[in-house]
Amino acid sequence: MSANNNDQLNGNSIQQSSAVDFVKMYKDLIKHRRLYYIVLPIAFVLAAVYALAIPNFYKCTVTLSPEMSSSRTNSSLLSLASNFGFNMGKSTGGMGTEALFPTLYPDLVNSTDFKVSLFPVPVTIEGNKKKGIKERTMSYYEYLEKEQKSPWFSAILAAPGKLIGWFISLFRQKPSDLEDQEKTVDPFRLTKKQAMIIKAINSKVLCDVDKKTMVITIQVTDQNPVIAATMADTVKTRLQKFITDYRTSKVRVDLEHYKKICEETKARYEVARQKYSEFVDANQYIILQTVRQEQVDLENEMQLQYNAYMQAAQQLVNAEAKVQEETPAFTTLQSATVPVRKAGPSRAKMCLMFVFLMFVCTSGWILYKEGDLMALFNSKDEEEPTPSLDATQQAALLQALLNLKSKEEK
Repeated sequence: MSANNNDQLNGNSIQQSSAVDFVKMYKDLIKHRRLYYIVLPIAFVLAAVYALAIPNFYKCTVTLSPEMSSSRTNSSLLSLASNFGFNMGKSTGGMGTEALFPTLYPDLVNSTDFKVSLFPVPVTIEGNKKKGIKERTMSYYEYLEKEQKSPWFSAILAAPGKLIGWFISLFRQKPSDLEDQEKTVDPFRLTKKQAMIIKAINSKVLCDVDKKTMVITIQVTDQNPVIAATMADTVKTRLQKFITDYRTSKVRVDLEHYKKICEETKARYEVARQKYSEFVDANQYIILQTVRQEQVDLENEMQLQYNAYMQAAQQLVNAEAKVQEETPAFTTLQSATVPVRKAGPSRAKMCLMFVFLMFVCTSGWILYKEGDLMALFNSKDEEEPTPSLDATQQAALLQALLNLKSKEEK
């Protein structure tokens, strides 16, 4: 009986120690090492072919800081409060009056109207004198439509869709005004091709605003470094113009109103002055009181028109000063420069990630084929209900077995 108990104790200890045999797993992987010699090089070649098919792209970043007027001196406090969900704009009398706060600039850049305004921007593709390639100038819309490079496998993936579209177009009547509709751009009703160009611009032109410092960051991604820098500078200029037009819209309306009033008062003054001069010249030697009275009336009318004209002219000067005061100033922290190095793709990382993924998949398949994965999962299930004995319990059990053996001998 004591011998059976010893064998049972040793069997339990051996089963617990060999529940997960990592040595066997390692030997199984080494046994199928030739599979790695086949799979990993093929995976590297496929990853390299895929990575080399992706065209290079460049990024150009422009940062600028808008002027914060005196009515927005509490911007740091308000932005801090906004991070905690409090709206203190109206209570402080500061930014609550500003309908276009800098945090809305990304929404403005992402709007359809802003993207459509970038369609006619001229861009230039540089040529190569050694190869005899001349530089070409075209619109940004035409560049995105015809000059974008794509991987070779994208044409294969898109071939079924194009074939189906061509087959459907045979039974669909083509509208006569389709070409004219493609040439004209209506932001309210875009064509499919124009919508695709808008989607492409959304992925290429990005705008972000730091809520704490209110620094505007514009980033443009493109396959051509020169066009990336050109569009970054263009987006910055268009954004500045839109913000300036918004900030000065009210005062510019007032300015046009005062210009109109000034022109009208000047015309009335010139008419009154002409009448007065003609009357004085015609009645220079007449001393009748009625004539003198009419002369005084004309002189007073001319003086009234002159005062009105001077007042309107002063209001016009004040309106021009107000426009200048409300015109925001932008400090360019980083201007647009042509990027020298590409931003992507990182082909080395892509190849390493793909090879590592295939290594993990191959190892998993080998362990599954050899039954190591099933043994690993089964060992976890079997080990859960088996209680483990610590050193004290094992010593007590061994002592009890020795005492039982000595009693049997006696």
